[in-house]
Order: sequence, then C-alpha cells, then structure tokens
Amino acid sequence: METNLEMITAIDTLWVVLCAALVFFMQAGFCMVETGFTRAKNAGNIIMKNLMDFAIGSLIYWVVGFSIMFGVSAGGFIGSLDLFSTGTFEHLGLTVPKEAFLIFQTVFAATAATIVSGAMAERTKFSSYLIYSFFITLIIYPVVGHWTWGGGWLSELGFMDFAGSTVVHSLGGWSALMGAWILGPRIGKYSSDGKSQAIPGHSLTLGALGVFILWFGWFGFNPGSTLSGMASVDISHIFVTTNLSAAMAATVTMIITWIRYKKPDVSMTLNGALAGLVAITAGTHAVSPVGAVCIGAIAGVVIVYAIEFIDKVLKIDDPVGAIGVHGVCGATGTLLVGVFAVDGGLLYGGGFDLLIVQAIGVFAVAAWTLTTTFILFKTIKATVGLRVHAEEEINGLDIEEHGIESYADFQPKNISLTQQI
Repeated sequence: METNLEMITAIDTLWVVLCAALVFFMQAGFCMVETGFTRAKNAGNIIMKNLMDFAIGSLIYWVVGFSIMFGVSAGGFIGSLDLFSTGTFEHLGLTVPKEAFLIFQTVFAATAATIVSGAMAERTKFSSYLIYSFFITLIIYPVVGHWTWGGGWLSELGFMDFAGSTVVHSLGGWSALMGAWILGPRIGKYSSDGKSQAIPGHSLTLGALGVFILWFGWFGFNPGSTLSGMASVDISHIFVTTNLSAAMAATVTMIITWIRYKKPDVSMTLNGALAGLVAITAGTHAVSPVGAVCIGAIAGVVIVYAIEFIDKVLKIDDPVGAIGVHGVCGATGTLLVGVFAVDGGLLYGGGFDLLIVQAIGVFAVAAWTLTTTFILFKTIKATVGLRVHAEEEINGLDIEEHGIESYADFQPKNISLTQQI
C-alpha cells in the first residue's frame, strides 16, 4: 500500500511540474505576441518586460504572495502571512509536495502579471512597469487567488473557475484596462477628430508564433490544474474541451471579420483563438465538448466587438488586444460556466443559482482589480512617472530605455561603401 501511494505521488508530482514547465513556456508566447503586434523599435523593451515580470514575480510570490493566496484564511479574504513559504500548508490537503504546487502557482501568477505588458506597450517607463509587476504579484493577484482557490469567500459560495478565466485572465485584463486608460494612447493613435488610426505591428510572423506557443502551453495550463496525473479521464476531457473552444473561436472570428472587413483578418483571428482559450479555462472540466464549442463560438463573436468597442468607443489604446482577449473574454467564459456546466448549469436544469454565483465572482474580481490598480497606477504616475517623454516614444524604447537596437544591421557606421566592397 505504501509503495502504491509513493507511486501515485510520484506520478502526480511529475505531472504538475511538467505542466508548470508548459505554462512557463507561455511566457515566450506572450513575449512573441506582444513583440510581433507592436513596432520594431520597441521589441527589446517588450522582451525585457516579459523577462523581468517573471523574474521579479517569482521572487516576490515565493517570499509573500504564495502565503497570502494559500495561507490559513482570515475571514475568507486573505491568507495568513508565511514569509518565504516555509510552512507545510497542510490545510490544503495537497497530494503533491508543496514545492511542486508552489512552482505551478508561480507560473500562473506570472501569467496574470504579463498580460498588462501588451496593453501598455510602446509608451510605458520600464522602471514603472517593474513596480507594477512587484505589486500585482505581491498582493493584487494573491488576494483574488485566495478568494477562489485558497478557501476564501468565493469558493465557499461555490464560484467555479477551474484554471483561471477570472482569477488569472480577467484580473490581468482589468489591470491592463486601468493601466492603458491612465497611461493614455500612443502618439498618432487617434487623429484630431478622435478617429482611431491603425498602427501596424512589425511582424505578423512573430505574433502568430506567439499564439501557437500559447495554444500549446494551454495544454499545461488547463489539464495541469487537475494537480493529478492519475486523473486520466479528467485530463483527456480537458484537453478536448480546451482545443475545441480555441478552434471554434478562431473559426467564428475569421468568418465575422471576413464578412465585416471583406477579408479574413489575420491578427484578429489569432486573437480569436486566444479568446477561445481564455473563455474555456473557467469551465473546461465542467462542460461537454458541445458546450466547449458553444463557449468558443460566443468568445469568437465577443472578441471582435470588444476590441472595436475598446478602441473606437472608449478610446483606450491597446496595441495587442489584451483587454478584450483576457478581460472581456475571461469574464464571458466565467459567466458561461453558469449556462453550460453539465452539473448545475442553466441549460442542464440547474436554474440560475450557479450563474448568479459566477456573476458575483466576476464583478467582485473586477471591482477589486480596477480599484487597486487605479490606486497603483495613479501612485506610480504621481511619483516616478508612468509614461516616457514624447521624444523617447518617437525614437523607440529600445534605444531610449535600454541603449540597443533589436534589429541592428551590425554594419559599422564608420566604414565607407568602398571599404565594404
């Protein structure tokens, strides 16, 4: 019996750390999406932001954030502080070593933090972004995580967010919304009459690579949330629902853009795939394959109109569509659990109870995130400053913030054409 238990623990641990590695690789996906969808003169700056929000986030989450998220609950709002995560966290009833759970949760925290980078790209001070990364991983994300996954008040209500449509993605999306709004649009984004002007990214190829990496990484993000390699039926089901939602969302988005713009839009369709992945994440274990297709179809519609509304109506400049993909579609997918969940969903005879609980969770997380990030970004703006100077923005953040050119031609400037020949 003891040998059998050791084998189960070993399999579960291997599964969790393998999925953590897949989720970590999503950091590269975010980096490529954001780099490709923005201009070449800011590529190095975006790379540094995606690198350092993970590095800083890993440290502060280990020191403080993990215990706030998973420590013994204080009134259902916040976990008890345990510096450097030294406790056993026995109250969680983990079937894997604490360290395996810690690294898995660390990469999730990094995902929530890095979403903001794309929405605030091309005009944010690097130092200010580091301050934001520190605080979202220190307190903003862990508190929401505690409400839902740490035994807090939302979990007691029965709120369902299996892998983080709201806890991770909409939290990142609402943070991006507040940051981009306070920051203001890029120079030249809106004309004098308020009309939105397209600022094309420099590499659709990199953007597409990023989406494929993220899709691949999502097979660790969602199935890994079982926290058990022995849950073979659940794992395979989650793989299927995750993939179907993404595929359907991409297809629907392509069709809508083909009809609206007379051509199938590549960048919007790429974001459509991400919208489907974000939307299914809350209920990937709880819905049927047909339900996953329906959720993906709805996300494919929502993403097109959400991005247009944010850009043209709210006049908030989001270069990569992060607010629509993560904020709006994360909230949408979480609500749809109350409709499509096989056990308790509206369409399965469960009435409105689960849908109401899902709505409470969505709005509570939005309120917390928008309030705390408003305070955070306003404080940064009033102290160290949030935005680079206009000249720095025009020249590019690579040169002004880091002293490099990401696409330097390696041609020495002082060699004449005759010498080259």
